[in-house]
Amino acid sequence: WKDNACCTANTSSEAHKDQSYLYNFNWNHCGVMPPKCKRHFIQDTCLYECSPNLGPWIEQADSSWRRERILHVPLCREDCQQWWEDCRDALTCKENWHQGWNWATGRNRCPWGSPCRPFSQVFPRPQDLCEKVWSSSFRYSPEPRGSGRCIQMWFDPARGNPNVAVARYYAWRRRSSPGRGEKGAPEGGRAGCAVPCSVLLLLPLAPVLLPAWGS
Repeated sequence: WKDNACCTANTSSEAHKDQSYLYNFNWNHCGVMPPKCKRHFIQDTCLYECSPNLGPWIEQADSSWRRERILHVPLCREDCQQWWEDCRDALTCKENWHQGWNWATGRNRCPWGSPCRPFSQVFPRPQDLCEKVWSSSFRYSPEPRGSGRCIQMWFDPARGNPNVAVARYYAWRRRSSPGRGEKGAPEGGRAGCAVPCSVLLLLPLAPVLLPAWGS
């Protein structure tokens, strides 16, 4: 996202550290998280912090620690399935990582009475992992990468950012059908890029898209 990002290079660097000032979150709360699993959480953090294409899913949050969040971002099925596959043997003690931790030491620890178990037990399906770990920030999409209907967490920047077209499509849908809310449609956004960067960037493009996306 370096050509159009909602974060700094320093934020991106911090996202790759176990001891990071970003959230003070401990990935290794049930022993060392395998690198093949951790890379998905790092990429998730980078998407959340840096992507300018999450505007259609940003919503106000009634929380003491954040004012906005993303909600129901449609994550491409391959991204979700690979995330689950690479983490299935890793350990965790919680299904919802947004809340319920023991922060007595200043870093998240498993709450009393919550034993460490394999991801495959805590999250039996890829959909469970993607939709529950960050309390519905993501929605498991049946659409594949390249469909123009789901957000890719992984892509080759040399080929362009496929999420630009996806964000434009959903921005147009929200603008043309306010309150539609049919099943499968995104309803808002885990706090990503601030509203002036994402929403104001995307929504003015919607009228331009009407001839291409209208039906």
